[in-house]
Amino acid sequence: MQWNGPLESSFLGAFIADNLAIAFRAVIALSTLFSLLISWRYAEQSGSPVGEYAAILLAATLGAMLLCGATDLVSVFVSLETLSVASYLLAGYMKRDARSSEAALKYLLVGSAAAAVFLYGASLLYGISGTTNLQVIGVALINSPTPLAALALVFVLATVAFKIAAVPFHQWTPDVYEGSPTPVVAFLSVGSKAAGFALALRLLVGCFSAFDSQWKLLFTVLAVLSMTLGNVVALAQTSMKRMLAYSSIGQAGFVMIGLVCGTKEGFASMILYMAAYLFMNLGAFACIILFSLRTGSDRIADYAGLYQKDPLITLGLSLCLLSLGGIPPMLGFFGKIYLFFAGWADHQYLLVIVGLVTSVISIYYYISVIKMMVVKEPHEASEVVKGYPSIQWKTIGLPPLRVALVACVLVTAVGGILSNPLFQWANNTVIGTPLLQQAIATGGQTTLG
Repeated sequence: MQWNGPLESSFLGAFIADNLAIAFRAVIALSTLFSLLISWRYAEQSGSPVGEYAAILLAATLGAMLLCGATDLVSVFVSLETLSVASYLLAGYMKRDARSSEAALKYLLVGSAAAAVFLYGASLLYGISGTTNLQVIGVALINSPTPLAALALVFVLATVAFKIAAVPFHQWTPDVYEGSPTPVVAFLSVGSKAAGFALALRLLVGCFSAFDSQWKLLFTVLAVLSMTLGNVVALAQTSMKRMLAYSSIGQAGFVMIGLVCGTKEGFASMILYMAAYLFMNLGAFACIILFSLRTGSDRIADYAGLYQKDPLITLGLSLCLLSLGGIPPMLGFFGKIYLFFAGWADHQYLLVIVGLVTSVISIYYYISVIKMMVVKEPHEASEVVKGYPSIQWKTIGLPPLRVALVACVLVTAVGGILSNPLFQWANNTVIGTPLLQQAIATGGQTTLG
């Protein structure tokens, strides 16, 4: 399992460690690392065993990593359920919190339905091809595309859309994000989403190449709906976690632009933006967790005047939100520019225009939070901020959280200016992945698994 190394399948051909799998596994591993750092004090303060929490989070990480390289329907389902079941447990980890239990129940019910839908689609694929290997299934669908295969595509695409929280399969996201422990939400927003996009590439690009134009059309619709609804509804939110939940729906729409393109630039921009999203989103959640630990509040209005009491959290959260909005010279700006450039070069004008318009909308609600923290006069500060504990970072006693916060903010702020290594990494990922190279060379008609 080496970068640009010889490709050898594992687990009887059910898993492959190509550059694509390694790149997405790196994103997932970093999201887990930062999630553990920002959740250590959170778990201790809640009175929950840290060891059990870490074990469940690592189980979810294992499932997500296996999902990135799964090349068989059985391994895909086992990996998907390993990730999903662990995510249900994490969502309901705060047993004494009714909102956490409600979030876990909603996530379980919707996730179980998505798993059943995937199994039904997988059974159709097995019936058509007589095998569970994605490569062989792809060949069978090219040789004899049938209406049943189109039906299987709809079921599989629904599962993928659920995993990446694309509209209209997003209904679980706001409630689960609001009720779950905040460190869990940080992991779900990045690690689980990265695994979902890796699954989309494996299944849609590698297995359903015979229906290339059909699934790209469907994903175009999903991307437009996700960017529009996610960013518009986020405007009306009063909770930071719900705002970031709808923001993540919109961000998934941006990433789908690269998937629809199906070009080298499109695939590379997907991978690059997921890496950028890792740092700017987890940095924002680290600031939210630190504010919550000190005040117990999640309301946006309670951040009013925070600059007067804690300029460091204000600066970190502001930089991360500006990056999520695509303001130069932040890392998120270069990620979005690369996505829009790939979409425009592939004549995806509708997606690019919708992406630009909704990016402007997203800037409004991100700037509103920053304005709330910075512009308010001391007498206009919220009651929560007025009672903010006068604790300095040197004595706060949260070194893991500080490390994660500083690292994410630094990469978010400086990564845009020094983004060339990330560009090279994303391009090398595409170049070293036969699945993607074949799709690029043949315009989507690939049979590699």
